[in-house]
Amino acid sequence: MNPTIETILNRRSTRSFLQKPLNDEDIQTIVKCALHAPSGMGRQTWKFTVIENREKIQQLAEVIGKELGREGYNMYAPEVLIIPSNEQDSPFGMEDNACAMENIYLAAEALGIGCVWINQIRTICQAPAIREILDAWEIPSSHVIYGMAALGYRDDTPIQPKERIGKVNYIR
Repeated sequence: MNPTIETILNRRSTRSFLQKPLNDEDIQTIVKCALHAPSGMGRQTWKFTVIENREKIQQLAEVIGKELGREGYNMYAPEVLIIPSNEQDSPFGMEDNACAMENIYLAAEALGIGCVWINQIRTICQAPAIREILDAWEIPSSHVIYGMAALGYRDDTPIQPKERIGKVNYIR
């Protein structure tokens, strides 16, 4: 089977990570793949912020948990967090970031790294406590975050692919 197709079919969300640092070269490769995602009209109005400090990641997770009333929330305690953000007024920002996130997912899978989409921040990125952290990380206040990629080596047995259910209609 084609390796690209195999990567797509085998990719699964990882919700339990080892406490083991990721290789810098792998992180850079994943970010490079994100940067090569399609963007509406080639505008590339995104910014990628890569957090490689577990304590800082957990500080953000704690503030998100408080904001959402989810005590003990930890974003699955990843080793790395990649935060794609995009200009709020970009007409294609959400779609551009979704494409970048998919590239992150597939690159991570190809490198044997687990990944999960964290979406809780989307509606609360302007909450004062969260904005304070995002400001410190130089994520522009004019940007919105549609999702974040939590990365790390899997601490669980990969889930066997299950049959995907969905309606498909071929018109010939």
